[in-house]
Amino acid sequence: MSKRSDGNQPRTIIDKVWDAHVVRAETPDAPAILYVDLHLVHEVTSPQAFTVLRERGLKLRRPERTLATMDHSIPTLPRGADGRWPFVDAQAAAQVSQMERNCADFGVELHGLGDEAQGVVHVFGPEMGATQPGMTVVCGDSHTATHGAFGALAFGIGTSEVGHVLASQCLLQRRPRTLAVRVDGALGPGLSAKDLILAIIARLGVGGGTGHVIEYLGPAVRALSMEGRMTLCNMSIEAGARAGLVAPDDTTFQWLAGRPRAPKGAAWDEAVARWRALPSDEGATYDRELRLDASALEPMITFGTNPGQGIAVTGLVPDPAAERDASARTTLEAALRYMGLVPGKPIAGQKVDVVFIGSCTNGRIEDMREAARVLKGRKVRTRTLVVPGSHRVKKDAEAEGIDRVVREAGAEWREPGCSMCIAMNGDDIRAGQYCVSTSNRNFEGRQGPGGRTLLASPLTAAAAAVTGAVADPRRVLEGR
Repeated sequence: MSKRSDGNQPRTIIDKVWDAHVVRAETPDAPAILYVDLHLVHEVTSPQAFTVLRERGLKLRRPERTLATMDHSIPTLPRGADGRWPFVDAQAAAQVSQMERNCADFGVELHGLGDEAQGVVHVFGPEMGATQPGMTVVCGDSHTATHGAFGALAFGIGTSEVGHVLASQCLLQRRPRTLAVRVDGALGPGLSAKDLILAIIARLGVGGGTGHVIEYLGPAVRALSMEGRMTLCNMSIEAGARAGLVAPDDTTFQWLAGRPRAPKGAAWDEAVARWRALPSDEGATYDRELRLDASALEPMITFGTNPGQGIAVTGLVPDPAAERDASARTTLEAALRYMGLVPGKPIAGQKVDVVFIGSCTNGRIEDMREAARVLKGRKVRTRTLVVPGSHRVKKDAEAEGIDRVVREAGAEWREPGCSMCIAMNGDDIRAGQYCVSTSNRNFEGRQGPGGRTLLASPLTAAAAAVTGAVADPRRVLEGR
């Protein structure tokens, strides 16, 4: 097991953040009570929690530590001429309306539709400077792990737990085990953090991180921008992990400096001094370790129905007959049957019907820039949605002319929101269609009933858009 805090033993950053937030230690019979620094809420998983508070006559314990936005149910098309938002149905409109009422009644800071700071919850929170090193962060959304990019311990929680945190600012948790993923070497041209995390999940499997918090280490991780680190941590949950994080460094501090909720003046200097003590101590041990060489990776894409079923874009669709394990063979057969893919056939060249670039995984400014690199001077051959992760991203992208590149290529430039990642907002694909998506999940029906999702990076998604098929973005960028 990893070293725990006895005052002398080296500790991991995971141990340090955990120990600093324990209100009551866990026992064999009960989880620990963990204090929560930041609680992010959105319109889909919070209504029931607020209803419970009303029924029990409870107030928020620390409303100033709660921050709300809207993202899942909202349309990504602009307001109509009548000033109304084009919600997909009455339920979506009701969720948004209820969120406005809940936040007003309970004194929660809300950045909703029409607000300049509104965005996908895991894009908007960091942009606000609300996510900071050493924090505990929770949200009723599985991809809360995104915030681990700042050296925070960030968990997705269920709706009942949302209510618990609103009322007590605490959470019941069992202490996680620790998993170090060390990435040596450097990513080559045409590769990004999305390729790296897909390769890691393919190695670990969708259950390989169960019960663990992953710390990402090594020169390839340190070389990533904050946007890349957020992508990396975002998909930790897809390996079954409880969370993922990267220890803070100068890259982190430079990204946070000057943001609305970041400390200012002397408080900033004090905060940075504290944050510099967070990285894992020399000699700290982990329950498990995994090592990869980034230099050996190629652009990745999924072929199946979970994020662990990924291969290089230059690879072949796996053959179930090669699987020795009967259960694994059955799982692979079912995935290929749903996806309509032929074993042993190259994945490159597979026809694509729709491309989606966005989500809390890849909806940041860096992702917009990468997509624009491929789209510039080319025309899309299939329906392509480019959806900024927030109004801040949209504004910055438009200042750089990225929206013009997208539109001139024939793609759609949308308003911020979760969009086609979850397909509960009017953005979806039809049964049997193939979609190359920069989102985080490729489960059956995730992007629409019967839809077939292939996860990839913004570069690979854009390459599919301009070729109409799965393609190696390196070859597209080289003009081959």
